Amino acid sequence: MTARGELLFEIGCEEIPAGMIANAGSELKQILETHLVSNRLASTGSVETFGAPRRLVAIAREVASRQEDIVQEILGPPKSVAFDTVGAPTRAAQSFAEKQGIALAKIEIVTTAKGEYLAIKKVIVGRAAKDVLAEILPQAIRELSFPRSMYWTSASDLRFIRPIRWIVAELDRKAVPFTIAGVKAGTSTSGHRFLGKSKISVGTPADYVSKLRKNFVIVHPEERRKKIEKEVQALLAKRNLRAHADPVLANLVIYLNEYPSAIMGDLDPAYLDLPKEILITVMRGHQKYFAVENKRGGIEPHFIAIINLDRDRQGLVRGGHERVLRARFADARFFWDSDMKKPLAEYLPRLKHVTYESRLGSYHDKVERVRTLARWLANTWSQGGVLEAHADDADRAAELAKCDLVTDMVREFPELQGIVGGLYARAQGEAADVAWAVYDHYRPVGLDDPIPRNLAGCAVALADKLDSLVGCFAIGAIPSGSSDPFALRRAALGIVKVLLERKLPLSLSSAISTAANAFRNSTHKVEVTPAAEADVLAFMQERARYVLREKHGFAYDEVNAALAAGGDDLVDATARVEALKTIRGTRNFTPLAAAFKRIRKILEKAQPLLAKSGLRISAVRPELFREKSERELYEVSQQIGEKARAFKNEARYREALEVIAGLRPSVDRFFDDVLVMAEDEDLRVNRLSLLSTLLKEFSTIADFSEIVSEDPA
Repeated sequence: MTARGELLFEIGCEEIPAGMIANAGSELKQILETHLVSNRLASTGSVETFGAPRRLVAIAREVASRQEDIVQEILGPPKSVAFDTVGAPTRAAQSFAEKQGIALAKIEIVTTAKGEYLAIKKVIVGRAAKDVLAEILPQAIRELSFPRSMYWTSASDLRFIRPIRWIVAELDRKAVPFTIAGVKAGTSTSGHRFLGKSKISVGTPADYVSKLRKNFVIVHPEERRKKIEKEVQALLAKRNLRAHADPVLANLVIYLNEYPSAIMGDLDPAYLDLPKEILITVMRGHQKYFAVENKRGGIEPHFIAIINLDRDRQGLVRGGHERVLRARFADARFFWDSDMKKPLAEYLPRLKHVTYESRLGSYHDKVERVRTLARWLANTWSQGGVLEAHADDADRAAELAKCDLVTDMVREFPELQGIVGGLYARAQGEAADVAWAVYDHYRPVGLDDPIPRNLAGCAVALADKLDSLVGCFAIGAIPSGSSDPFALRRAALGIVKVLLERKLPLSLSSAISTAANAFRNSTHKVEVTPAAEADVLAFMQERARYVLREKHGFAYDEVNAALAAGGDDLVDATARVEALKTIRGTRNFTPLAAAFKRIRKILEKAQPLLAKSGLRISAVRPELFREKSERELYEVSQQIGEKARAFKNEARYREALEVIAGLRPSVDRFFDDVLVMAEDEDLRVNRLSLLSTLLKEFSTIADFSEIVSEDPA
């Protein structure tokens, strides 16, 4: 049995951008595992990867010391071709033997599904693992991809995110020899840049972890996270304070430091009258500090910094951070005071000089289109009598929403766009609903992000996202693969989330057409074709499918069935999906769904035949019924259809579906007794018409033919 051991692989380099390390580790795991499995050295799931600023590490366990030998059967020509009528070998047999380097007498004849063939068995001797790894490991480095890479020797050399300084590659404490980018792999790693040794001999993977810890490198990200959390808690517990919750920053700092330590600094209380959002953004921006809060959520005059040292021995690091933060707060104060010297609305003309997209015009043009669409949305909801939406508030919020793009504050802190506009609007006396609508209009930016808190905000958020979608689809700037420069997937997801969470009734096709008309009537006269409008609708419905499956937990076929019956109003579609899910387990449902699938297939197959004969499906003619069961199905469907329509008109979809499920016995008897594709032309067309009417009548809530009898789990 082949011996097995542990592989330790470390790529040591200059500091990798923190936001790229986790993804690089995941990719390294996938690449390395694929190579190990395909080369018969390890099994799936054997590789663990992790990273720190100056290193990517992989540990593979149960790696074979050499490949297993494999026996390969190679087929040659058929026996009938290899030998003539008297059993003498032909030129085909001789050529096969020569090509394989084996005597003709040693070739076997094997029986296959296609007959008898000449064959030989070759033993491919396994190679030593270190020889295979010497090819695999440099290839894994080459296959790693980053958003940006660099050359540091010549354009023909390796591209990598940062210059590689050392490589550890050892299998069971023995070096795997290879060289890449001028760096020779060995068995020595490097500790902390300032606190550790520059050359540390590595033993086993366990030795590697412990030796680096002694040299102020904590290699596992989760261990670094726990250290940070413990130290932050220790700093704040005595004061009864807490760090501002910031999961994104918390994930970032563990990859910014190899040996993270938490320190607390103070900030000038005079700056605490700035809005909380600005204080937090200044602290987390370039400095990556955590704001400190009291139990009520108010900002306290302290901050938490994570440093890449074991301690701040004389408070010098803390003092440096305090000086930097003081200067940043002074800048923020200046920007706030400067921006507040004039009303937010007076910034609007400047947007004429800020390009949104060269073919779609400036941000000022976008504002005018969004105002039109936001007012239309608010009026639509109000006129429906369902919601009280104030069109004037939506219009004013849309007018102000983009003004902060040309303020000094947003130029310095782009992540505050929208938020700063809302803060300025509130400070300058705009109505609360208007200010919050401006503040929230970029929301939501993800499935877990909150939606705008009022209807005016929902109207502006939807209008802004719809304008982006329709405009970009009109000019062909459609997401492709990972490329989505205008974040259209996020925009469509945001629209779906707002509509479903706020339960806003809206015809998507009407909203898209209104947005398209705003482009046609704009200064740039952008033409939006009907095909582009249809593509936008399909794009949004695809995002709706995703949300209904991933966020709401509906089965994929339930979602498909409901949207196939109509996906223009997502709130209504969701109600139908819920009703479908509720009755799915009832006795008649699954057989009826199977029957509807059968009906659809019959109609699809019959359509070409009808067209070829010059016939078409028309109104059902009861006088042509010959069988009792077809008359029964017609009469029962009339009665059930009337009841189902009444329930459907009241949006009582569960009751409607329960009534429709009552069709099942009549449908079963029809298929047992009636030959649909009868030889008599009139009978055949009439029976197809009955099935077509049935399918059309009872697929307005959900298309039963989309339901599968068993989920392919």
